[in-house]
Amino acid sequence: QVQLVESGGGLVQAGGSLRIACTVRPGRTFSRAAMAWFRQAPGKEREFVASISRNGGSLYYADSVKGRFFVSRDNDKNTVYLQMDNLQPEDTAVYYCAAKPTILTNNGPFTSLSDYGHWGQGTQVTVAS
Repeated sequence: QVQLVESGGGLVQAGGSLRIACTVRPGRTFSRAAMAWFRQAPGKEREFVASISRNGGSLYYADSVKGRFFVSRDNDKNTVYLQMDNLQPEDTAVYYCAAKPTILTNNGPFTSLSDYGHWGQGTQVTVAS
């Protein structure tokens, strides 16, 4: 079965940075998939954060994180990253990665939860004010 494992979450002060990662198994699934990050705060719906096409050529961000968060992928490591700079308390959430197998010419943006069929279990990011 397809497995997505997130890592790198933690506690940070406002204005600080974290980089979280998600590794996908098997690698063939990762190389053929658009990847995304979503987040969910307590009592709220899961929301889109960022996505990246299967070849890394197309990037999309929620307005709330644009200019602060940066998504990238390393297909050799079967890993997608989310670099989070200038973190704010409202960024506190469980961050989930998701994979959507796509054809080569379909680059997204894939911002809907329903676009994705494979999900990780999440990593907690807590930003102290």
